[in-house]
Amino acid sequence: MAEASDFIPPGSAASLSPVERAAIVLLSMGEEPAAAVLRCLSREELLDVTQVMSRLSGIKVDWVRTSLQTFFDDYREQSGVHGASRTYLKRSLDLALGGQIASSVLNSIYGDAIRPKMQRLQWASPKWLAEQIGHEHQRMQAVFLAFLPSALAGDVVAALPEVPAGGRDRVLLQMARLSEVDAELLAELEDLVERCLAGLGQQGATVEGVKQVAEILNRMPGQRQQMVELLRAHDPGVVGEIESSMYEFFMLSRQSEATLTRLIEEVPLELWAVALKGAEPPVRDALLAAMPRRQAQSFEDLMRRGGPMPMSRVEQARAEIMVQVKALVDAGEIQVQLFAEDVVE
Repeated sequence: MAEASDFIPPGSAASLSPVERAAIVLLSMGEEPAAAVLRCLSREELLDVTQVMSRLSGIKVDWVRTSLQTFFDDYREQSGVHGASRTYLKRSLDLALGGQIASSVLNSIYGDAIRPKMQRLQWASPKWLAEQIGHEHQRMQAVFLAFLPSALAGDVVAALPEVPAGGRDRVLLQMARLSEVDAELLAELEDLVERCLAGLGQQGATVEGVKQVAEILNRMPGQRQQMVELLRAHDPGVVGEIESSMYEFFMLSRQSEATLTRLIEEVPLELWAVALKGAEPPVRDALLAAMPRRQAQSFEDLMRRGGPMPMSRVEQARAEIMVQVKALVDAGEIQVQLFAEDVVE
């Protein structure tokens, strides 16, 4: 996601992305109804839409009209018949099968009652969760991770300490062997989850130190390269992260047409076609605007023919392009605007 200061408004209502339209609808409905909608979103969806909500400004009447019209058009296509809620099914199954059997059936449909509590832990940092379960026995760690969303579980596993006798691999092996969790272990898991939820507000704040240093260096007049080399002498690894943060893909949206034209000549169109999959509209629009009309049409056809791409391949393509951008900057062949600011001719 781009920073709030990086936001470039769309040229017309037709160019609004689905997330931007959703953000406008939420902003139009008031705080309490919007909060009720946000509670129904996944962590990723909530972060995506709230970041767009925070950086939308100067919203035009045409944008609001189009977004609301699209929303109500989609709404009218719904049948009005909704699936049964858990409460409805529990009452029906209790009457039909009895309490114990009904609970078993509901658990097979919705997952155990522990899952909603585990869902709340998606807002904890993986490192903090790894610290909370680090002293538990490996079977408990495995059960805990099995009930987390898979993406978060993967980050927590990566944050677990790797001990000489084996740690992460044995936890994953325990997870692979899980089929059912007995009541006693489930009770232990619930106690662990309650402790985590109770301490959720005590976890430390996340500070993006690398990104902040990159922003500071970007704004240093004249002595930036000298400072980078001084930092490199202390910690080459951290300096590598700082340099990567200085050259992030979204920065392409704020480059001059001359710079983008040079980059389009340097980077194969096939690589651009991969890198722009799922890219934010300002990046895509800036690059297309720098191409001749016929080339832009051919490029859009190339992107469509490429079909869906794994995110790992897209990120790799973007990284390769930014390596070439940095090389051209270091060689003095192009000048880039590393951060969002006003420019004058």
